[in-house]
Amino acid sequence: MPIFNANGVDLYYEDTGHGKPLVLFHGLTSSSAMFYREITFFKNKRRVIALDSRGHGHSDKPQSYSLDDHIQDGVALLDHLDLKGADVLGVSMGSYIAQGVAARRPDKIRKLLLVATKSFGEQSSMTALFDRYPDEFDGLSIRDKLAKSEHYIYHRLEKVKKWQKKTFDNSEQLSLGQQGIASRALETFDLRTELEKIQAETLVISGRYDELNTPDDGRETARLIPHASFMEFKSSGHAPNVEQLRLFLGIAENFFDD
Repeated sequence: MPIFNANGVDLYYEDTGHGKPLVLFHGLTSSSAMFYREITFFKNKRRVIALDSRGHGHSDKPQSYSLDDHIQDGVALLDHLDLKGADVLGVSMGSYIAQGVAARRPDKIRKLLLVATKSFGEQSSMTALFDRYPDEFDGLSIRDKLAKSEHYIYHRLEKVKKWQKKTFDNSEQLSLGQQGIASRALETFDLRTELEKIQAETLVISGRYDELNTPDDGRETARLIPHASFMEFKSSGHAPNVEQLRLFLGIAENFFDD
């Protein structure tokens, strides 16, 4: 089990395949296990590295941390593996980490693919969703809120459910307390002033039906990055890499290989 220490925290990562490095950053409360299909797809021609962010998966779970800690961990991973010219894929929370890493180590990142992203938030995306629809969510338990929110987040829920089950079966699950700590790490962050430092060619992908990180959030992020393009998946919500898997893998392959 490959582990390295970043700022006093032990972090686990997957490292498989050979070729140009491709670094993957996962979403909130998930782990590197969520990328089982991307890893299988790319590992025959790429060295694929997928981090379990602090507080997630097999990595240490501190009692508090921030998005900036996640970003520093991502930078530390690049330094630990002495990666240069790496391509980076980040989904949701992982896309925020990827933005920060690409801004702080612009010389090390060749291409950047951001999925279901935004560049700032005064509260977590989930809390913002609950507040946007008070008639739907007020008075519900956190478990009931999370269950009901799925219909606002995903467009092809059956596909997402199958993917989540496979991911959960292969990863350590977080307690509700650990989920709360992970969510609070994403409160009140703003990467917008850093994005002009990114040198990597960037592609931003949003799902049309994503009410967690909306297509407008993705467009704004793309506008702020110097060499960025935006693409909206017409039949996806918050998981374009799951809801339109074949389209996503084809576009990602072409983007990284170009």
